[in-house]
Amino acid sequence: MTATPANTSLRPFHLAFPVLDLEETRRFYTGVLGCGTGREDAHWIDFEMFGHQVVAHLDPHLDRAIAARNPVDGDDVPVPHFGVVLTMDQWRALAARLEAHDGTRWVIRPRIRFEGQPGEQATLFILDPSGNALEFKAFNDDSRLFATS
Repeated sequence: MTATPANTSLRPFHLAFPVLDLEETRRFYTGVLGCGTGREDAHWIDFEMFGHQVVAHLDPHLDRAIAARNPVDGDDVPVPHFGVVLTMDQWRALAARLEAHDGTRWVIRPRIRFEGQPGEQATLFILDPSGNALEFKAFNDDSRLFATS
């Protein structure tokens, strides 16, 4: 399978993930991240996250006590995690929004990773109320998304 070049038109992705409390999750994804909502049920909520469909599914037995971390450019990156590659302007706006929010649960504060190297990127990691790790990143040049040299 060949990686899709970053400059082509991509279709939205879909991701379903577990949460402990739907209303707390709604407040976080809509109020803190600015996501819109779509369909919902007593056990799940669709969120529009920068054009993608992410769905929070209620799992009252969710246990996030044990999380793996992998070293990446001096940071301990949580595994698993998910997120979106934003434009640099979107990333800066989200970083500022999260910095201004008193309750942000930072894993990795906004920074530039791989500075001066292929794949240089702005990145930040946060936790949602259920302990799901989210990464938001951006590139000055999207063609560097899969760069190796």
